Amino acid sequence: MSRQRVSASQVAKLANVSQSTVSRVFTPGASVSEKARKKVMAVANELNYKPNALARGLIMNKTNLVGIAMKAVQNPFYHETLAIFTKKLKEIGYSVLFVNSENEEIQQEEINQFLEYNVEAIIVTDAILSSGLVDKLSKAQIPVILFNRRDESSDSYSVTCDNINAATNIADYFYQRGHKHNVFISGLLNTSTNQERLTGFKRYFDEKNIEIDVIHGDYTYEKAYHLTYEFLKSGKKIDALFGANDVTALGALDAIKAYGLSVPEDVEVIGFDDIKMASWPNNNLSTWSQPIEEMVDGVINILIDPNSVVERDQYVQGKLVKRKTTVET
Repeated sequence: MSRQRVSASQVAKLANVSQSTVSRVFTPGASVSEKARKKVMAVANELNYKPNALARGLIMNKTNLVGIAMKAVQNPFYHETLAIFTKKLKEIGYSVLFVNSENEEIQQEEINQFLEYNVEAIIVTDAILSSGLVDKLSKAQIPVILFNRRDESSDSYSVTCDNINAATNIADYFYQRGHKHNVFISGLLNTSTNQERLTGFKRYFDEKNIEIDVIHGDYTYEKAYHLTYEFLKSGKKIDALFGANDVTALGALDAIKAYGLSVPEDVEVIGFDDIKMASWPNNNLSTWSQPIEEMVDGVINILIDPNSVVERDQYVQGKLVKRKTTVET
């Protein structure tokens, strides 16, 4: 049996005040007498009345609502990211309107959900926002902040790990170990994170006149497992493998073991992200750790005070975490 929500007009009637007085009582900083405030609060407590925050926000043109668009919520990295965003935004008085995009590119109807609820900003993680939609949001004066990716074709803010530097460090580690057969398993080709990680890795070895092999994956375990196994089955050799993310690296790791090779004795494997699964005893994956909390804090700082931002693209550094898929040095 559904319970009907108590309205402001009901509170006003029982407190013998106007509905606008009830509204002012629940509006911070609004002018209202102490006598009226006490009458309204007494009735509100008796009826368990809670003001409609969304309606009040629409009237005041400040909803304290932030939109988050995400595609791969099943990816442990983004699952953890969403939890951290929700927690940290709640601590400063914001609520989250989450849209799980089913497409590579965010659709118009998904943006319309954000516009209908008058969000104050939109955070985009692994989905792609077209330049046309960015322009539309800009006209609506809704800032767009990209998390863990960049878009040079738009004026969006972004906070991301320094992927090129990270990939360069991973390449240098493999080079110092003397590896000649180095493999990169990519994620989706049209993402800035994948492009930058490939650029840093390949550029380093190009400068050493060492060719690398690139296996084109899609950030998933299944694809990485299948492609790595087929790569080895074709007779090609792997000394060291860098996965565009941890999920990809774990798929490759299991394929290498299934093929009969030892890790790290025959092949060293490094992932990217440092998801919790990477440290599980059965995996013990060496990886580049992204400082998620620092990245989230960077996004929230832009949200709170965009005028203080000097560079629209902000980079944070990570670190190589060595576990059992690399040789102890």
